[in-house]
Amino acid sequence: MNLEEVFTVHVNIEKSFDLQNSEDDSVVMITFTGSVTGKYFEGIVLGGGVDTQIIGKNGGPHTLSARYMLQGKDYTGHTCKIYIENNGIIDTTLKTALFRTSPKMITDSKALSFLNRETLVGEGHPTESGIDIKIYRAP
Repeated sequence: MNLEEVFTVHVNIEKSFDLQNSEDDSVVMITFTGSVTGKYFEGIVLGGGVDTQIIGKNGGPHTLSARYMLQGKDYTGHTCKIYIENNGIIDTTLKTALFRTSPKMITDSKALSFLNRETLVGEGHPTESGIDIKIYRAP
């Protein structure tokens, strides 16, 4: 399947809060900000973004669930916001990314309204300041 990149979220990690559990799953919550670049949208990650990761005991699944809001301009130049709920799992077998996700988006942009119902794929790639989340769609 051929995928088109919608945009990239350049995540800057701020703080993390850990709950270590020797008896069961552990949790880490990571707050972040960042910027967004791409042909459809450019902007920033508003304060309050958080990625909650549940790390399974004894090598169990390592899931992630991030929720954040973007503010910027769509490709027509109109100011808009995009809400993203990004759920996935860390996959050590991936060769090109740390993880894949299934992003759900809600936007107030008429030009980007396709994001409200599009099936999207996200991939996480490490960077020096955090992580890049590349969001793709099937054209």
